[in-house]
Amino acid sequence: MKRHYIPVTADVPGVSEGTRSFLRRVIRTALAEQGVDFPCEVDVLVTGDAGIHTINLEMRGVDRPTDVLSFPEFELTPGELPGAEDADPGTGYVPLGDMVISLERVKAQAKEYGHANRRELAYLAVHSVLHLLGYDHLDEGPMKAQMREREEAIMSVLGLERK
Repeated sequence: MKRHYIPVTADVPGVSEGTRSFLRRVIRTALAEQGVDFPCEVDVLVTGDAGIHTINLEMRGVDRPTDVLSFPEFELTPGELPGAEDADPGTGYVPLGDMVISLERVKAQAKEYGHANRRELAYLAVHSVLHLLGYDHLDEGPMKAQMREREEAIMSVLGLERK
């Protein structure tokens, strides 16, 4: 099977090839754990607070930075996946959507929660993959609990569970 296509771009310093490879591995693991067994594309931008603030304002009308933004290609419900017919005929990949992560928020939240930057970066990527696959957490109901359960399960597979 063709591997997933996960380009990771950065417009801030400090994003090494090792960090990009780590993000790709995290995203591939999250996709596999969610049953995504077809070649798909997830585009990733690592930026700073100013960059994510601008995108948040332009795309969502929210005038502040945030830790991660997810822009799904499809309107899915948890457990629902796009089909092979959704693949881009030119590439053969199913485009799942885009994620934007603030490196500044990664560092600040890792410090706040008392864990490594690497764990926080992985958590935000897993969180975003779940959004791309239809999960949400806008209310305190069962979907939020289901999303948290999936996040914890995937982080455990990655060996990055909470201490």
